Amino acid sequence: MNQVASALAAPAAKTPGKEGTSVLGWVLHNVVWIWLVALVVIFGLFNQYFFTTFNLQNIMVQATVLGMIGLAVALPLLVAEIDLSLPANLGFSSAIGAMAYSNLGLPWFLAMLVGVGVATLIGFFNGLCITKLRMVSLIQTLSMMIILQGALLALTQGRTITNLPDGYVWIGQAAIGGWPVMPIIFVVALVAMAVMLRKTVLGRSIYAVGGNPVASNSAGIRVDRVKIITFTIAGFLAGVGGFLLGSWQMAITSNQGSSYLLYAIAAPIIGGVSVFGGRGNVVGVLGGVLLLTVIQVGLAIIAVPSFYVGMIGGFMIFIAVAIDAIRVRYFG
Repeated sequence: MNQVASALAAPAAKTPGKEGTSVLGWVLHNVVWIWLVALVVIFGLFNQYFFTTFNLQNIMVQATVLGMIGLAVALPLLVAEIDLSLPANLGFSSAIGAMAYSNLGLPWFLAMLVGVGVATLIGFFNGLCITKLRMVSLIQTLSMMIILQGALLALTQGRTITNLPDGYVWIGQAAIGGWPVMPIIFVVALVAMAVMLRKTVLGRSIYAVGGNPVASNSAGIRVDRVKIITFTIAGFLAGVGGFLLGSWQMAITSNQGSSYLLYAIAAPIIGGVSVFGGRGNVVGVLGGVLLLTVIQVGLAIIAVPSFYVGMIGGFMIFIAVAIDAIRVRYFG
């Protein structure tokens, strides 16, 4: 009997099969970063220019706008919703800010605040429609996207707004010690969102609502309020991203932000944010943003014809998402 008890008390030995599974699980959980490192090495081998300081700075700047809109998209996803209107909101709000300066004569800082404020209100309105009117977020935000794209075209009359003040474009052109200033805004947004999601009641409520809204409601969490707040913050982030894009480009085009739609949705999903809600983190979003940016910049540097870039980029995204789906299904 004592021998039997001793055998039961002894820790079970790890089997080779379990160790192999744990290694595979680790690989799949970190697939974004492994994929990113592999692509950096491959692009660098094809063209040494990829490792230059100037190209690194270019990647940082391009990742900033995509990162802001990627963080914005991630918030509704965490509560099991989606906001397709965010890239259009980015473009429309940046045009509003620019026209507040050029047409109303507001100082550039106030004009910027007007643009960001409009984007925030649009996010708040989307949240109200989805929670209070019980509209399906996919359809409601799709309609809002079309409305904002049409409104931007009407505002600009198909022209490009270029008479932006020096203060408005400073953040997109400034550098300290040769390094661009604009990515600092993205880093601040990353840190702020990480703290909000992990260290605040709101952040824990977002994960709870995304994981199980019925149980969250039973636990006393005001589900509708949490969703409205997430859509509002997403609108704010889109507005800041619109300002940064206009500042970087030194212009507002009639289709501002439209090219970010698919990549903005893909970045957080590739980074592990579940479309079913309740799972994902800021580090994963950062990985997805960097991966997509490196793909775009790397393909351009190795002189891949432009009509192949979209196809190859989409294929790489498909592989990354497929791997993520396997990870979720078999490794949790």
